[in-house]
Amino acid sequence: MKKHLATLLLATTLTTSVGLLVPNQANASSAVIVSSVNFRTGASVDSSSKGFLKTGETVEILSKINDYWYKIRDSKGETGYVSTSSQYIKEISSGGSVGSGTSDPSSAVIVSSVNFRTGASTDSSSIRFLKAGETVKILSKVNDYWYKVSDSNGVTGYVSTNSKYIKPSTSGGGGSGGSGSNNGGNTSNTITSVINAGKSYLGTPYEYGSDRSNTKTFDCSDFVRQAFKDGANITLPSDSRQQGDYVRKIGKTTTNWNNLKVGDLMFFMDYKGTSKSAYPSNTADQRITHSGIYLGDGKILHTYSKESGGVRIDTIANRHWEYRFIFGGSAL
Repeated sequence: MKKHLATLLLATTLTTSVGLLVPNQANASSAVIVSSVNFRTGASVDSSSKGFLKTGETVEILSKINDYWYKIRDSKGETGYVSTSSQYIKEISSGGSVGSGTSDPSSAVIVSSVNFRTGASTDSSSIRFLKAGETVKILSKVNDYWYKVSDSNGVTGYVSTNSKYIKPSTSGGGGSGGSGSNNGGNTSNTITSVINAGKSYLGTPYEYGSDRSNTKTFDCSDFVRQAFKDGANITLPSDSRQQGDYVRKIGKTTTNWNNLKVGDLMFFMDYKGTSKSAYPSNTADQRITHSGIYLGDGKILHTYSKESGGVRIDTIANRHWEYRFIFGGSAL
């Protein structure tokens, strides 16, 4: 009798436990990380961090703790907590574009040379550059910024959704006819968003080697990186030299700052004084030590010292900024 009762109690306990857990698993939804965010051990900013979830990562939402926190599981099976803010995470509804894209891949043509990456993030390593004219298959749309595609060799990777680089061959799509104007409009809107994001930090104090996980202080490359994260959901490299390499790989650079477009990144050598004669005429071999965002009208948005007051706008022409300029170009 005791054995039968113990068995019954165990069965009841298991049934209750499963009844609580299974619906949670069944109702668990997927989400994509929109912008790098802290992955914490508890539902509080005071909880320790397991690390940062990167842009483009897909996670599983296990439950919504409250209006501010999700309990999630990452791709490695780690369970933790993350902010519910749409600035950081976007839920993927069932039956959405990701599912339909996977079951029915569509073709697309590469419009302009673009990085073919191992993951849906600019921090992911490059497989190679896809060339203009190549045809790829879109396997899924990970989020608003990345496609998962396979190339003609069957290699799978990730590529920007920007119409500047790729044009889907959708059947009956009225959008393809206006792709040229949409491209310009989308890029223009993104640039405006980046600049507005950058200007929102005007006056933020300067700190060399600032913490990339917060916006309390910036050094030059941290500021540029944050403006692009906020305004374009693009995570640029963390230092100015790597940012320069990133822009060079896109391939549209200039050594004459007068040829820059609004929103282009600018890269500079060390300060050697206010005299033009102090700087070399050939800047090709100069080491990048500073970066900023070109605003147009001969002005730059950047940060460079505590004494200067942090994030600010400066005039370029006939100043050391003009003499120090190495090259600039688009990060989009």
